[in-house]
Amino acid sequence: MTAITTFRNDSISGAASRRSLLQVLAFGAISLPTAASRPETTLQPVFSLHEDDRTSLIRTKAGRALSRHRYKSAEIAFAPLEAGAFGSNTRVTLHQSGAVLILATSAYLLDVGFPDEWNASFLKQDITKALAYANATGLGHDCPNMAALSIILSPYWKWGYPHLIGDPPMDAGGFTPDRVRPLVRAMLDRVADVTGHRRPKGCRYPHDGAQA
Repeated sequence: MTAITTFRNDSISGAASRRSLLQVLAFGAISLPTAASRPETTLQPVFSLHEDDRTSLIRTKAGRALSRHRYKSAEIAFAPLEAGAFGSNTRVTLHQSGAVLILATSAYLLDVGFPDEWNASFLKQDITKALAYANATGLGHDCPNMAALSIILSPYWKWGYPHLIGDPPMDAGGFTPDRVRPLVRAMLDRVADVTGHRRPKGCRYPHDGAQA
């Protein structure tokens, strides 16, 4: 069994202190310091539940850069959705939202040290699983509506699959585009707050328009 480094839950008010810590960490293969290592109560149950291989969490310069790129890609992908480009089309909205959310959770997981190869092998398009690993390592986004949406979306490819005549209707769980968009925005905001990634220029942020 490989070593596991776990992380204390970050609150939104504590995001600034975590960003300060990240700024002074030396580049290279490093583990993020933590007040308590509790794999038996955080990651271990998630690994066991999904029967995924265990992995070590090691922060690197390359992982941090890739995390920043994934977050930027998530924001860019969400921009037309947030602007209402798909109108009231629930299927397209859910498919696009799934793509944005997997990028956002991947950005967070890379930042705390999950290897990108592990993410690709075990998360794939399962947003429920990605969110579980993120919350187990300190994301702290325990939103019931987001959890419910992640179940509806996973795996998100199904919402982009052609709906053939005779296929049973897909259950969106009552999620309409107007319900989905603010949930995705809140997730992106949370990832930015915890990782300290700067929002890309040209995107609209109702809660934090000062950042660029």
